[in-house]
Amino acid sequence: MKRSLPTRIRLAALALLVAFLTQPQWFETMLQPLTENDAPAIYDRDSLLSLTLSHLITVAIATAGATVLAVALAILVTRPFGAEFLPLSRSLVNIGQTIPPVAVLALAVPAVGFGEKPILIALFLYGLLPIFENALTGFSTLPAPVVEAAKGVGMTGWQRLAKVELPLALPVILAGIRLSVVISLATATIGSTVAAKTLGEVIIAGLLSNNLAFVLQGGLIVAALAVLIHDAFGVLERAAARRTRRQAV
Repeated sequence: MKRSLPTRIRLAALALLVAFLTQPQWFETMLQPLTENDAPAIYDRDSLLSLTLSHLITVAIATAGATVLAVALAILVTRPFGAEFLPLSRSLVNIGQTIPPVAVLALAVPAVGFGEKPILIALFLYGLLPIFENALTGFSTLPAPVVEAAKGVGMTGWQRLAKVELPLALPVILAGIRLSVVISLATATIGSTVAAKTLGEVIIAGLLSNNLAFVLQGGLIVAALAVLIHDAFGVLERAAARRTRRQAV
């Protein structure tokens, strides 16, 4: 019973989110008191569904790129021949945390122009650190008996990496990706300041026109996405952890 209740809540939240994105006019009466001077209660300059999909695609592309680089660096520095590159790798992945995303946008716009590219660069850099540190932890804490057994049966380094190390480290890596995605979902809203198509467009429009309904709907959509995606990654992590425990036995 305790496990089914959260599932029902998540399904209800997902259904409510889909309903709001596809039929926002159903909620107009609820949001109308938050407007002034008969302003529209539902954002009408673009489709909420289209903005949400664009927001998710931007986050997915940036996270995928950050995952590839961060995991590759973690693999490199946990090999005997690459251990000396650990300080350099840490400095590289810390760039995104050292330079605020707004500053990255300001630096990127003159180089690549307005649109999606500046926010992709900012999210890519911002998402590197949690994925790298978790991947590093995952590869550094592998069960020694399992790794030695893989060596004992004659597996090559690449075979051990693909068939043993990556599957065992996967739950920890997924935790890092989860954190990176949740951070990026919120950070992506600032992409609208450089003409990227994200849900930040709704929030900024609300702030500029003093329309609390716009601000609320944009913020709630981002928050709902963050909670649902966080939970989805949690399910993947638990499934990967169960598989890892079976392999380690």
